[in-house]
Amino acid sequence: MQPRNMSMSGVVDLAAVKAAGEAKAKAEQVRAEAVRQGGSAAVPPSALVIDVDEAGFERDVLQRSAEVPVVLDFWAEWCEPCKQLGPLLERLAVEYNGRFLLAKIDVDANQMLMQQFGIQGIPAVFAVVAGQALPLFQGAVPEAQIRETLDQLIQVGEERFGLTGIAVDADADASAPAERPAGPYDALLEAAMSALDAGDLAGAVQAYKNVLADDPAHPEAKLGLAQAELLTRVQDLDPGAVRRSAADNPADVTAQIAAADLDLVGGHVQDAFGRLVETVRRTAGEDRNAARLRLLELFEVIGSDDPRVTAARQALARVLF
Repeated sequence: MQPRNMSMSGVVDLAAVKAAGEAKAKAEQVRAEAVRQGGSAAVPPSALVIDVDEAGFERDVLQRSAEVPVVLDFWAEWCEPCKQLGPLLERLAVEYNGRFLLAKIDVDANQMLMQQFGIQGIPAVFAVVAGQALPLFQGAVPEAQIRETLDQLIQVGEERFGLTGIAVDADADASAPAERPAGPYDALLEAAMSALDAGDLAGAVQAYKNVLADDPAHPEAKLGLAQAELLTRVQDLDPGAVRRSAADNPADVTAQIAAADLDLVGGHVQDAFGRLVETVRRTAGEDRNAARLRLLELFEVIGSDDPRVTAARQALARVLF
């Protein structure tokens, strides 16, 4: 069942939960029924992160949101920013110990949900509280900002709807099967991920380069390096200033390249590719080469198997030849 009762219009911040009285009453009814039936059993930490599809949305999200805020992570396999944000959200779900539930939604397999929530780019993160949907953030967001948003979400759930979260049995996963043996580069790749989580982009870049120095074709390290270098380029940019400059100076290759980087970080893949293809089309010499090389770098971030990369390569070939 699609979330037909979820209107996203008019939602301006975490406190602006629509139809609060009705939603609160519904949440209290669900909790009362759970108590009557003996209450909800404690769940293992691994159950705090779930995969959700259209068929199970009502059960796994709408119904569960009457006892705990449900955070929705809209992602896709081809989305490199999603691969950085997803593990961070999963780690925070466990760390917050049942104060919210993380539901991951693959947009490629759940186009209807993507349309219902009006998603224009990914990663996109929403929440459902007592059956009411509200947007949280989109694109690459620092961990500190994510924590602040989650704290506000939990506060809203507690104060307006009495949602105290779900009980977690910390020992329930102790008997889980042992993890696979570490591979030859797992320590370096883990170091890169830890550096990214800590905001140490230079450390992440170096860790990925250490893998590639020994195995130049290592796919995870190549993608990780491209992503870390992209984040490094945009970390000090003023998005508003960059976009104004790109709009006011269409012939400024540096401005167009910077705007394309921001497009990609924000999940607007086709916008980034289209901007650079158009820049290549109307420039020549070193400017054209600079735009072309940046476009090739952004292809690495997304991955050569992605159909949008294939289409952009064809478009690039047409303007070059």
